[in-house]
Amino acid sequence: MLLALDIGNTNITGAIFDGDEMMATFRMTTKVPRTSDEFGMMITNLIEKNKIKPHAITDIIVASVVPKINYSLGSALIKYFNITPITVEPGIKTGIRLDAYNPRQVGSDRIVDAVAAYTLYGGPVIVVDFGTATTYDLVTEEGSFTGGVTAPGAQSAASSLWNLTAQLPEVQIVKPTTVIAKDTVSSMQAGIYYSQIGQTEAIIRELKRESGKNDIKVVATGGLGGLITEGTDIIDIYDPALTMKGLKIIFDKQPRRQ
Repeated sequence: MLLALDIGNTNITGAIFDGDEMMATFRMTTKVPRTSDEFGMMITNLIEKNKIKPHAITDIIVASVVPKINYSLGSALIKYFNITPITVEPGIKTGIRLDAYNPRQVGSDRIVDAVAAYTLYGGPVIVVDFGTATTYDLVTEEGSFTGGVTAPGAQSAASSLWNLTAQLPEVQIVKPTTVIAKDTVSSMQAGIYYSQIGQTEAIIRELKRESGKNDIKVVATGGLGGLITEGTDIIDIYDPALTMKGLKIIFDKQPRRQ
């Protein structure tokens, strides 16, 4: 079985594959400092909670955008699974070309999402990941990652409202029943939601305009992706498991270990 791990700024997301079938998924927070033993115990416990024996894991692949935890997490995987993980990094076989201005500065999560979207849905494709930041990336019909946009995520923008103002409360991000709000909470929810919709539509339209292709497929993923997709017709496909699928695709492209 394959253990795939995506280390994001907010969450660590994991998936377990038996062949091509995704057997289980789990999530844990990134921001809590942990030792290698704490990582090892939590991951093995989460695997066991999904009725899978940790010793059934034979391979591990990791994509991380949080360098400060890479050492302790990697040590945990070696200690608790006796496996040195494959890491998504420059030089790894992915099936797409990185034509961005500086390929080494492209986040591994963006590469993984681009690989999945291009492989599963074809190109040209715009890949949108609604995470801590909202990222928009363009992959050509020939499989070239040409670059993209990094913008504030809905949660990050929302946090600035209640962290930088004295009287605004923390609110849940939901689609409001009306944009004309009659109380503070509803007005904040409307502002957060529709500003994200506006950002999404404006950036995708500009990417299409600059690329000269109006018929580009748009594939979205990320925690708030489903909510945003409901509010706009500019997104063609929402795939919440896109990153996990991308990790499996990249793993399958690597030379088999002896």
